[in-house]
Amino acid sequence: MSERPKPKPGWLAHPVLSLLLAAAWLVLQQSLAVPQLITAVVLALVLPRLLHGFLGPGARLRRVPVALHFAGVVLWDIVVSNLIVARIVLTPGSDPQPAWVPVALDIRDPTAIVLLATIITTTPGTVSCVVDEDRRRIMVHALDCADPAELAAQIKQRYEQPLKEILG
Repeated sequence: MSERPKPKPGWLAHPVLSLLLAAAWLVLQQSLAVPQLITAVVLALVLPRLLHGFLGPGARLRRVPVALHFAGVVLWDIVVSNLIVARIVLTPGSDPQPAWVPVALDIRDPTAIVLLATIITTTPGTVSCVVDEDRRRIMVHALDCADPAELAAQIKQRYEQPLKEILG
């Protein structure tokens, strides 16, 4: 029995990626001139279609308002974490307490797990290093962590729970 060839993806197989690509192009160009708008549309339509085989199926957002709030939380945490890390680095005699923190995962969706690991790594002072083979936990290295259980609880509450709502 031969396999059927995979159908070609539609022009908007990854609509969120397309929107982000177009917005990023326009922000980088700092212009809404017609040539820049045309380039943004072409990039938004062509790149996801060309990369479809590498990207896999597009993730569908279940709750857009939660996703927008979540983006704000992540951006806020990045700013606050930058300030905390700067204080640790610039304060003479500071004594950070690095720690490895295991975070048990409730999410199973590979996209959600990758996003969680990316958010953790993007937030200064923490790095996600290992996602266990069975995807039951993620190991996080924290620059300064007095209470590993509290950090794990914060990651689950601030990041994992909203991802579960957004991506299902």
